[in-house]
Amino acid sequence: MRYLPHSPAERADMLAVIGAASPEALFAAVPAAARLAKPLDLPAHSPEFLVEAHMKALAARNHAAADGPFFVGAGAYRHHVPATVDHLIQRSEWLTAYTPYQPEVSQGTLQMLFEFQTQVAHLTGMEVANASMYDGSTATAEAVLMARRLTRKDKVILSGGLHPHYRDVVSTYLDNSESLIRLPASPEGQGDILNQIDDDTAAIVIQTPDVFGHLRDVEKAAEAIHAKGGLLVVVVTEVVSLGLLEAPGALGADIVVCEGQSIGNALNFGGPYVGLMATRKDFIRQMPGRLCGETVDADGKRGFVLTLSTREQHIRREKATSNICTNSGLCALAFSIHLGLLGEAGLTRLARLNHARAVALAKALRAVPGVELLNNSFFNEMTIRLPVPAAPVVELLAKAGILAGVPVSRLVPDDPKVENLVVLAATELTTDADIEMLADCLKEALQ
Repeated sequence: MRYLPHSPAERADMLAVIGAASPEALFAAVPAAARLAKPLDLPAHSPEFLVEAHMKALAARNHAAADGPFFVGAGAYRHHVPATVDHLIQRSEWLTAYTPYQPEVSQGTLQMLFEFQTQVAHLTGMEVANASMYDGSTATAEAVLMARRLTRKDKVILSGGLHPHYRDVVSTYLDNSESLIRLPASPEGQGDILNQIDDDTAAIVIQTPDVFGHLRDVEKAAEAIHAKGGLLVVVVTEVVSLGLLEAPGALGADIVVCEGQSIGNALNFGGPYVGLMATRKDFIRQMPGRLCGETVDADGKRGFVLTLSTREQHIRREKATSNICTNSGLCALAFSIHLGLLGEAGLTRLARLNHARAVALAKALRAVPGVELLNNSFFNEMTIRLPVPAAPVVELLAKAGILAGVPVSRLVPDDPKVENLVVLAATELTTDADIEMLADCLKEALQ
């Protein structure tokens, strides 16, 4: 991409067209405290090879998940990704694939997206799925906007068990609207979201397993919100759990959104990830993103088409369903390949193995004096209460090479009731030796 500088006169003309008095006015929506008062104190320039060496040194300071016992979850999970996945997504046909501007000549890409949609629909128990969303958090925000369009109501209630980062993204999308009700964190159970529903409620958003590892009663939530004419949005951050738990669609969910990172996509130091969205066929016109369909050509041969596309957003503008005009295509491909390799039976076995590892972890943690397990039910993630503030303990164990979960105070700052809480996850990669080392070191740290 070429850099094309503009003259002061050209800049003034552009500002006049959009109605801004100055370049600074373009950033008025950014809080003053978040803006820099002066340029960063950085070197003006440096030779390319020195910059490369510097960046490599910074990268080397990262603690990779494979370096030792790893119990971090909270929305991003360490799973085994078969080498086949990486091999296939690096084929040139996929590496160069992007938006199918001429879908009729992109049959391979469209077929992959069609298969991906089919897999997501089966996983979630819904009738239709799109292909795809950026990640789980933005998919949740899009689901909230979709529910408001469908019901023509504004009030949305976010469960106290919804991941705090997801809550923040939804708040940003809705510009912290007064009609958005964010319930306080509920680390010990369901919370009181059902008591907050009234006739003005467009949707409630619950996560299961929630950020604290609790399994939520989806069916009961669906009955409560449907009685008031609203919709149920179900969020799943650990998509492997759908190999063992009943699909949200079968329990009454209207929109299901997931973070698909656990299947086919490594942690990658935080991204990129892939958002999954599925809904009922009646709601298909309000679903954002792309939707690929199957048809036959003039000769009666099977073919694929872009049935719905956000390219219409450029035409419809304020009537558009979403500002998303691309998808996490390569991550969706990795998801689809991995899930295809597993198959239904393989996914179920993987889910059972994850749960078994979590049961072993819970048993070991219960045996540590002073540790209290808050979960009556869980999939592969749980919350414990320590007799002391959790963050210093987690930092101490990290220095010993054990990533012992996420202090809840890091996710929910300024809330005294979560200061002693830690969220931990176990997956198929968690060994007995890892669990034993964590329990021993935690016991020593709490003495």
